[in-house]
Amino acid sequence: MGRLAVAVIVSSWVIPISILVNRTVPDPYMDEIFHIPQAQQYCKGNFRSWDPMITTPPGLYYLSLAHVASLFPGMFCMQAASSISDVCSTAILRSTNGVLAVICSILVYEIIICLRPGLDERKATLYAVVLALYPLHWFFTFLYYTDVASVTVVLAMYLACLKKNYLFSALLGALAVLIRQTNIIWMLFVMCVGVIDYTLAHRKYNMQLDDSDVSVGKDTQLASNKGVTAGSNFRKRRLGSAVDTVNHSIPRKSAPSATRSSGWFDEIQDILLKSWHFKWELLVSFCPFFVVLVAFVAFVYWNGSVVLGAK
Repeated sequence: MGRLAVAVIVSSWVIPISILVNRTVPDPYMDEIFHIPQAQQYCKGNFRSWDPMITTPPGLYYLSLAHVASLFPGMFCMQAASSISDVCSTAILRSTNGVLAVICSILVYEIIICLRPGLDERKATLYAVVLALYPLHWFFTFLYYTDVASVTVVLAMYLACLKKNYLFSALLGALAVLIRQTNIIWMLFVMCVGVIDYTLAHRKYNMQLDDSDVSVGKDTQLASNKGVTAGSNFRKRRLGSAVDTVNHSIPRKSAPSATRSSGWFDEIQDILLKSWHFKWELLVSFCPFFVVLVAFVAFVYWNGSVVLGAK
């Protein structure tokens, strides 16, 4: 069980159903009448061609080119195709989403393991397989749409952020926006998750340092108390007052008040205040996300709208 099991199980229905769909609906279906001809233009190297009815960026077509290029050597050796454009059939382009669906299920498994490391491997595999059967995701697995590619790249971005690889996560965020521009919202969500995790992790580290300082102080007091022999009552009172002074001087963690932890807005305010203390570290770590965001805003300003084609 694990990644391999998830990939095998998902592939066991992706492959036969893809064959069935291509036999039943061999021609472009619904919005495929726009996406497939556009991808075929890219396969011919005509990157300046653009169908004005397409409203999403060309990220899916670039992924399809990579997929087709990986298949071309084998098909060329089998004399099934003489050029990359010959490989860009409807069935091959649809298979791009089939491959991405398998990758997506593996990413779901990895995210589950990352979020719940104590979860049994069989349960994690079952959860990943069940999520791979989500109806909307499952339906578009067998067609040439941007949905599966978009979800796959967004999940990869989220997983990279969970593993604190923020630069790679931001690059995947740029790719996600290149597939579907509304993914900028998911990129901001992932960035916020990363900021919160970063802040809480550093706060936990600082609390551990405080706890270690307190324990060292207490050990010092115990050692001093053991070294003191029986003496006058005056000396005992002096020792007791000294210990009390040390105890009062040691910083203690106060339990969070019910008012502070009860409200959702109070929690947000608490996180924002703590994030402000790490503002420079956060700026350096999450700078790539801001670069993508600024580039997106510049694109919207230049384009006059979020959508590309028919407005």
